[in-house]
Amino acid sequence: MSAFIKELWAFMKVRKKFWLLPILLVMLLLGGLLVLVKGSAVAPFIYTLF
Repeated sequence: MSAFIKELWAFMKVRKKFWLLPILLVMLLLGGLLVLVKGSAVAPFIYTLF
């Protein structure tokens, strides 16, 4: 996994694609949030946000 992150960072640095970083971070945070609340009692409250 760390090799993928290093390669992604090298790609963004060489190609000047730093605008991808916030998009990837938001996607990771939302994906992690959905995975964490999938089977919990908090899920109905999270789904009302979207």
